[in-house]
Amino acid sequence: MLKNYLKIAFRNLTKNKTFSFINIIGLGIGTICCLYIVMYVTDQYSYDKQHIAASDIYRVNTAYSTQGNTSLVATTSPPIAPAMKNDFGEVMQYTRVVKTSALGVKQHLLSYRGKNIYEKEAAYADSTLFDVFSFHFVYGDPLTALAAPYSVVLFQPTARRLFGDNDPVGNLIEINNDYGKHTFKVTGVIDESLGKSHLQTNLFMSMNSGGMGSYTYQNNAWAAYNYTSSYVKLKPNSNAASLEKKLPAFVQKYGAGQLKELGMEKQLSLQPVMAIHTSGDYKNEFTKTVNRSFLNMLLLIAALIQVIAGINFMNLATARASKRAKEVGVRKVVGAGISDLVRQFLGESILLSMLGVLVALPLLVLLLPYLNRITQADIPLSYLLSYRLWGMLLAIALVTGLLAGSYPAFYLSAFKPVKVLKGNFSNHISANGIRRLLVVFQFVLSIAFVAGIIVIYSQLNYIKNKDLGFEKNQRLILHFYTDDTKAKVPALLSDLRQLPEVISASQAENYPSQSVARDWSYYLEGADVNSARDVQFMNTDDGFIKTVGIKLMSGRDFRPNDHHKVLINETFAKELGIDPATAPGRRVSPVQEAGEAPSFMEIAGVMKDFNYNSLHNDVHPLMLKYDPENASNNVIISVSSLHYTALLEKIGRIWQKDFPAIPFEYSFLDEEVQKQYETETTLSNIINSFTGIAIFISCLGLFGLSAFSVEQRNKEIGIRKVLGASVAGLVSLLSKDFLKLVGISFIIATPIAWWGMHQWLETFAYRIPLSWWMFGLAGMLAMLIALCTVSVQAVKGAIANPIRSLKTE
Repeated sequence: MLKNYLKIAFRNLTKNKTFSFINIIGLGIGTICCLYIVMYVTDQYSYDKQHIAASDIYRVNTAYSTQGNTSLVATTSPPIAPAMKNDFGEVMQYTRVVKTSALGVKQHLLSYRGKNIYEKEAAYADSTLFDVFSFHFVYGDPLTALAAPYSVVLFQPTARRLFGDNDPVGNLIEINNDYGKHTFKVTGVIDESLGKSHLQTNLFMSMNSGGMGSYTYQNNAWAAYNYTSSYVKLKPNSNAASLEKKLPAFVQKYGAGQLKELGMEKQLSLQPVMAIHTSGDYKNEFTKTVNRSFLNMLLLIAALIQVIAGINFMNLATARASKRAKEVGVRKVVGAGISDLVRQFLGESILLSMLGVLVALPLLVLLLPYLNRITQADIPLSYLLSYRLWGMLLAIALVTGLLAGSYPAFYLSAFKPVKVLKGNFSNHISANGIRRLLVVFQFVLSIAFVAGIIVIYSQLNYIKNKDLGFEKNQRLILHFYTDDTKAKVPALLSDLRQLPEVISASQAENYPSQSVARDWSYYLEGADVNSARDVQFMNTDDGFIKTVGIKLMSGRDFRPNDHHKVLINETFAKELGIDPATAPGRRVSPVQEAGEAPSFMEIAGVMKDFNYNSLHNDVHPLMLKYDPENASNNVIISVSSLHYTALLEKIGRIWQKDFPAIPFEYSFLDEEVQKQYETETTLSNIINSFTGIAIFISCLGLFGLSAFSVEQRNKEIGIRKVLGASVAGLVSLLSKDFLKLVGISFIIATPIAWWGMHQWLETFAYRIPLSWWMFGLAGMLAMLIALCTVSVQAVKGAIANPIRSLKTE
């Protein structure tokens, strides 16, 4: 019986090549999208599952409030984790990790026997790091790797850059950064072969190794200094919720005095380590996270694309029902029951779905690098060797085949043999209605996707062209990461200013788009210390305002030797309760520890607010301090030349003169600003790509239905042509029913797309207004695409020789 079913199925496939091709290609493309998205989402949820007893590992997060403003951060003050280990029996072990880039140390110069390399990411870690987290050690012993001061564990790519494929354990390297030049002993090399971790870095340095590591050991601040990523590993069968309830009293026990002094409230919470990578709720994350709502949206897109492909099969199968009506009648007469026919047609559907999978697999292998570029992911080909993936493929094929083939199977098997054998077959109204409904559903999705593309593109274009309050174009940034290079920055600035292409140059601790790591509470002279407001601050020189193009509302810019002078933005002036016009000349002081005298600084001028961070957020209070000696992290250059190759060669020669052993690195400010919107750009790429696929699959189905419609009305078209109907009139006749369906789809899709895009735009503090033209354009594009698709078959039918269709009459 099975052999007979397969024989009939293959016979029908080869007999109806066009419709089989449409179904197989549609299902294949849908399967590629569905499979890749499931692989991507699975990969995102796989982070930190490899650790031994991962379900018992928690990160300690902080919620602190000052002046009614609450911040959720993924970090704590340094002494909290050790105290938890000491106070709570549930805590088996703790560890702390301090990411240096979060504190302004962006790069580290690693040197070994004359070879120098830069590494961007590094972290200090407690000796207990590998007691809590499980990493695969290529070389070295995890039990002792970070026990001694000035020990370093390298990730394998870094080790290979410095040592090749040799075992580096025991070798001494120099690490030069903002904390000075120190000699470290390599005690281990690790990789992520066990699984991915949210602790994305290039090297772990032992905590007791100078710099912020040693500072963290000594720091006893319970209220401020929330820069440490803290983790606890609980004993088996411990209840994390019960432990969390004890944390408010724990914070008060040790930090009540400091919190009261700073006017701060603070709460701690425990977050499962396996949930960190898919949570976007916290600031100060160790690395980039992925929001669960984004992953859920991707899964929804995958399901909808697969549904669109399945709809094609359902529509084409029911549309061609008349071609198989007599087959059903004969089979019923010779004894076939409804269940036999249902199995036959479901088998054909599953077979088509399996063929779609066979088409999808090689295409997925070819397209994997392109898909990875779209999603900014690194899904490897080795995923295709996973038994889980093959199980997933089988499940996708079976589910798609069963769902897509269910209605056609029951619809075809319900034909009455007496009627169909007499030729008294008419396409059921219910089948026509369902086909129309499914076509509308396909184009509702397509139009909603197209509207999404238009809105996302408009928002990204708005971000790109919005006046941010500073000049980002034609601005070069040079980065300095070591004390010996920073000492030579004044000489470099002097040389750069001699170049005719350089308008101005400045040194600064930060630049717009780069997160400002430092903040503190400041109050106005004469005001109560409790009126202090939190402000982010950075050090600059007297050329920063001019170089970056920031406008002053009142007062003046920095001048040489303007020590103890500050510039504030208008938001901070308003927070302090003073008029920006009268602020120059007033003095502010940071909140000091008990017993210390105020340290007042004079406000030289008030800057017009500028968006130094992402447009997702409102402008926060900001203060610039005149302190060139501590502002050598970056040199910002304003240039007048568009011939960057020649200009960079000149700057490179100056660099080599001053820093012959240091690699020359630079970036462009406009590109740095755009990096803040990588998530939105990725979302745009994903929506663009998958919308194109959804429309293509929908058009495949529309093409098949229009071809069948022309075939079914062949004689009618011939008669109309004989009676004088024009080609244009016939095309209009054959197209209007399909275009009506697209029009209905537009009416349904518009409110859905408007709601979805409104929710997305709410994540931006600065956003475009939604306008009718965005959705009208989406509808017009869908109408045009559908018209072109249907017209191909309509024109073909309209220009056909009527004699051929009428010669049998």
